[in-house]
Amino acid sequence: MLELSILGFLCEEPLHGYEVKARILGLNGHIRPISDGALYPAITRLVKAGLVEQRTEPGSGAAPRRVLSLTAAGRAALQDRLRVPKDVDITDGQRFFTLLAFLRHLPDRAEQAAVLRRRQTFLNTPASFFYRDGEPVRAEEAPDLFRQGMLRVARATSTEEKRWLAEAIAALED
Repeated sequence: MLELSILGFLCEEPLHGYEVKARILGLNGHIRPISDGALYPAITRLVKAGLVEQRTEPGSGAAPRRVLSLTAAGRAALQDRLRVPKDVDITDGQRFFTLLAFLRHLPDRAEQAAVLRRRQTFLNTPASFFYRDGEPVRAEEAPDLFRQGMLRVARATSTEEKRWLAEAIAALED
């Protein structure tokens, strides 16, 4: 998801490394913080792979700054990652939100809709945080106030996401 985020933000405009980091932090919040020890090696991998290019420009102070931009190969790689996301990118809510943040960069509306349909299928599969005898536990069946709360909030979130997905897919297929 880190490389997807880097490619996605650079698809919008060239950025300095610290600007990329700030945007990723904004997208992920406190849920998944990013360290320089993860970000800059990822940028280096993308540069070596020819997906990102960097140029140096004078800094506002004494140190020059590296400006990162997406190459044509980087744009193609981003679209490939968006077109065929991994299963975990569909099933994990935060990873799916990251995918959503950049899905507009996939130019084919039918391919965008296909990604949303995969999430819709996942959400329509009965699931729970807790199971009894192999069956999902409903909020009303949870043994305590806290688990009931978890399940109620998850159900409400899932219900609203399903509604949005249906609307978005219909709009894309118009």
